[in-house]
Amino acid sequence: MHAWVSGRVQGVFFRDSTRQRARELGLAGWVKNLPDGRVEALFVGTREACEAALAFVRIGPPAAAVSAVEWVWEEPPAHPAGGFSIA
Repeated sequence: MHAWVSGRVQGVFFRDSTRQRARELGLAGWVKNLPDGRVEALFVGTREACEAALAFVRIGPPAAAVSAVEWVWEEPPAHPAGGFSIA
């Protein structure tokens, strides 16, 4: 699942919180800040785990104020890197 999160999502530990939640869910992938103020994430794993990650980014950590989330289902990479990182 590829997701883009808008709102007050930079400078509020959004990436670190997302990484922690993704690791708890056993997901691979990454999360990063975008120049336009959004956060982008790629979650690779089971549909159930990806949906749980999506539920998390819809709210974010306590200091965040999420205004919108866009996401698409994609084919997983042929050889996904292990773990979940901040890009």
